[in-house]
Amino acid sequence: MSPTTSKNRSVYVCNNCGAQAPKWSGRCADCGAWNSIEQVTLPPKAARRPGADGGGYAGAAGQAARADRSAIHRLAEIAPEQEVRTPSGIVELDRVLGGGLVQGSVVLIGGDPGIGKSTLLLQASAAIDANPAFAASKRAAVLYVTGEESPQQVSLRARRLGLEPGGLNLLAETCIEQILATAAAEAPRVLVIDSIQTLFTEALTSAPGSVSQVRETAAQLVRHAKLTETTVFLVGHVTKEGALAGPRVLEHMVDTVLYFEGESGSAHRLVRAVKNRFGAVNELGVFAMTDRGLRQVSNPSAIFLSRHAEPAPGSVVLVTREGTRPMLVEVQALVDQSPLANPRRLAVGLEQNRLAMLLAVLHRHGGIGMFDQDVFANVVGGVRVSETAADLAVLLAVLSSFRDRALPVDLAVFGEVGLAGEIRPVPNGPDRLREAAKHGFRQAIVPKDNMPKGGVEGLKMLPVLTLREAIDAV
Repeated sequence: MSPTTSKNRSVYVCNNCGAQAPKWSGRCADCGAWNSIEQVTLPPKAARRPGADGGGYAGAAGQAARADRSAIHRLAEIAPEQEVRTPSGIVELDRVLGGGLVQGSVVLIGGDPGIGKSTLLLQASAAIDANPAFAASKRAAVLYVTGEESPQQVSLRARRLGLEPGGLNLLAETCIEQILATAAAEAPRVLVIDSIQTLFTEALTSAPGSVSQVRETAAQLVRHAKLTETTVFLVGHVTKEGALAGPRVLEHMVDTVLYFEGESGSAHRLVRAVKNRFGAVNELGVFAMTDRGLRQVSNPSAIFLSRHAEPAPGSVVLVTREGTRPMLVEVQALVDQSPLANPRRLAVGLEQNRLAMLLAVLHRHGGIGMFDQDVFANVVGGVRVSETAADLAVLLAVLSSFRDRALPVDLAVFGEVGLAGEIRPVPNGPDRLREAAKHGFRQAIVPKDNMPKGGVEGLKMLPVLTLREAIDAV
């Protein structure tokens, strides 16, 4: 029997983690998920998979590109080249990408249903298509592949958003072999896939969206991007826990992973870079959702600061930093007498366990206990702050609410609180202080080691070493 006529092989794959098993079982041995294993039929080992030649590029150009990638290079002989970046036409998107589009990069965008993933990519596609830098090129600017909507639906959305797509190419297809064949013929500079969970390859018999299909189709798209220097955008669905659906290897394969964040009832949308091989991680782009699509917010500090008519207890302004951008957000706290035996500790936009730890530090080194008090902490605007620079702001907001004494409205705070009660410095202190001064703040409580040598014009700074000093300062 020849290798090409051998029988197909069957394996059992976990939909949750992608682990393979020789037989079915009710629980995955790797991740522990129940009822997540399904049977997948694989092609014969010797059979050549469609698209294995690099996404339809079987000519001389494709063979030369594959030969160059397969050759051995000495690291010392490779001349470092600055990556060429092309603006997408949306400044906030360029910010999270690290400065613009990079040839041959693969960008994965995830988020909840209806949060604006397709809207953002359609707006970006129209802006890229109108970019004069692509007009002189013989290659098409953008190929937008939709697997979830019909061309008529995409056209209606473009008109509702007031876009002028011009010569934007649209393809309604879910077969990866057909998509790569069309991309080989059109040779677009940017390829948009909406979404990766709808694609399938004819080499596998499993349903679209399964672990094996997502992994194989993504691998072919990554191969196509690297061989042809095409920028590829992938839209990914998320699970109810907020993680990208499909195998975790999908995030390892791509160059950049962006997550949409924001409350469902809020008009603001945040795009955060959680992985970026060509830029800063945790970079943040801020948008406002309107009836004409996503509008860029160039000064996010202005929307996350609620200007109270008069000083309010439990409110402190924190100078945080997201990627390369310093940003001012308002931290609010509410402390109230608890009717429960175990008082509640609730944090929104902050780490729950860190709030409990900070309250213990406040009692041990500040002499203030809240054993019979419910403590609620919130970051205004739906922003999630994960850095430790928020520690001092959280404690001062809690203390302000507990004492029912408002802090000055022109006061900005940042600093990490250690378990020994010390106030530790945080990165990029001078940038944070200049951002606070730019927005009209006149006072700042900062770690002593973050004090700039020349000071900041118009800003009175109170350096502190311990939590007790910070409490005495306010």
